[in-house]
Amino acid sequence: MQTITLPAGRTNSARAAAFITSLPLDRAWRVVVESYKPRRSDQQNRFLWGVCYPAVLGAGGEALAGWTAEDLHEYFLGEHFGWETLEGFGRRRVRPIRRSSKLTTTEFSDFVATIQRKCAELGVYVPDPT
Repeated sequence: MQTITLPAGRTNSARAAAFITSLPLDRAWRVVVESYKPRRSDQQNRFLWGVCYPAVLGAGGEALAGWTAEDLHEYFLGEHFGWETLEGFGRRRVRPIRRSSKLTTTEFSDFVATIQRKCAELGVYVPDPT
């Protein structure tokens, strides 16, 4: 599947039309047009997993003994977006309402800021990305 991203502006329709008319006519095509929202950057993701979570785990001491970065991620997602309760096999469990994989760069920044605030309340310093 080929995806093109057209920048905002007047040339969008001409570029989209040129792309569509360049498709080979010997097969059927499905064309999907949707609004583009930039997803979190790789740099943001590396900061979360390579700086934030190690800082929390390193400062957590006995309170976080046995916790992993994945455990922290699940916890902070739930704290930021809220929790939903699932029932099955006679048991209840909770999971975060949203995941981080489809967050925009701004939403992801807000998520990291929530982690920093929550950790600051607990006396754990998580540095800024800059």
